Amino acid sequence: MQADEVETDWAALVIRVRDHQDKAAFAALFRHFAPRVKAFLMKSGADATLAEECAQDVMATLWQKAGLFDPSRASVATWVFTIARNRRIDALRKARRPEPEDLPWGPEPEPDQAEVLEAQQDTDRLGAALAQLPEKQRALIERAFYGDLSHSEIAAETGLPLGTIKSRIRLALERLRQQMS
Repeated sequence: MQADEVETDWAALVIRVRDHQDKAAFAALFRHFAPRVKAFLMKSGADATLAEECAQDVMATLWQKAGLFDPSRASVATWVFTIARNRRIDALRKARRPEPEDLPWGPEPEPDQAEVLEAQQDTDRLGAALAQLPEKQRALIERAFYGDLSHSEIAAETGLPLGTIKSRIRLALERLRQQMS
C-alpha cells in the first residue's frame, strides 16, 4: 500500500467519525494513533502516566472535533500530532505554574547588566548566523527549534525524506557552530 493510500484511508476514517460518529472508524484511528501519540509524548519527556492521559485527551479531541479536520490543509497524522504537541505544551505550562505559596514576594532582583548585554549580543549573533544559512537549511532549523518539531514530524509536513531532513539540519548546525565560535 502506498503512503498516499494510507493517508487517504485515515482521512476517510476521520470523515466517517465527523459525519456519522462512526465508532468502528474511531476505533481504527485510536488503535493506530494512540500508541504513537503516547510514544511521541514520552520521547518529548513526559512520564508514562502523563503521556497516557494526554494521548487519551488527544483521541477524545479527535472524536469531538473531527469536524475541524480539513484534509486539504494537513494530513491526519499532522493534525493529530499537532493536537498532541499542544496538549504537551499545556501540560508543561500547568506543571510549571507555581503554587501561590511558592510565588516570590517583593521585587525581583535586577539582572546583571553585563549578562543582559552578553545575552543580547549572543541573540543578535545567532540571528545573523541563521540569516546566512541557505533557505532550505534555515527553514528546517526554524521548524525543529522554534516550531519544536521532531525530524519525523518535519518529514511528514514537508514530504522530504527523513535522511534529507537530518542531513540538512546537521549541516546547518555545523555552520552555526562555526559562525558562533
